[in-house]
Amino acid sequence: MPSSAASPSKDPTLEVELAAFAAGAELVIGLDEVGRGAIAGPVAVGAHAVPLGVEAFPEGLRDSKLLSEKKREAIAPLVSEWGPGAVGFATADEIDEHGITAMLGESARRALLELHTAGVSVDRALIVLDGSHDWLSPVLRAPLNVVTRVGADRACASVAAASVRAKVARDAVMRAAHEDHPHYGWASNKGYGAAAHYAGIAEHGLTGFHRKTWIK
Repeated sequence: MPSSAASPSKDPTLEVELAAFAAGAELVIGLDEVGRGAIAGPVAVGAHAVPLGVEAFPEGLRDSKLLSEKKREAIAPLVSEWGPGAVGFATADEIDEHGITAMLGESARRALLELHTAGVSVDRALIVLDGSHDWLSPVLRAPLNVVTRVGADRACASVAAASVRAKVARDAVMRAAHEDHPHYGWASNKGYGAAAHYAGIAEHGLTGFHRKTWIK
């Protein structure tokens, strides 16, 4: 059974989304990033759209960081069925060239463009961005209605869904990269700075997947 908007406080709710609808919004799009602190692989930003009239969300939905890999993989299809979404990526080379903040924004822009192409009215949405810093608006070609909210990945169902989308998609990229570069442990560490990852760098050097400016 789906969870209602009155879920326990440790889980996300639709409180923010329903308040936006009450204030006249037709659509809420949650955004969340994954891979910001990794030293290899892309950064990913997930987007999930919740339209007016939605009053429930998949049972067990939480911020991706609070779910095991097995639970994330299990709930991802339910998130996809719940509503439209997308994941945008920026490569390690792009991060090295332009910086992580700009590439967070660009990844989000790419995800929103994919939603727009699929027929989602992004220009009429309230966009809820997890965190305190709006790294999306500076890269937009035209302004959107963006609000930031600290802890939105835990509190807002739309953002929790975005976080699951981004995490599952990026993990798949890193598992595939591990097949080509098995020396760094990416299947388990997903490109973060684990001991096995640094040991692999020491022995085998860097790959095109590494954020070279991040590694001393």
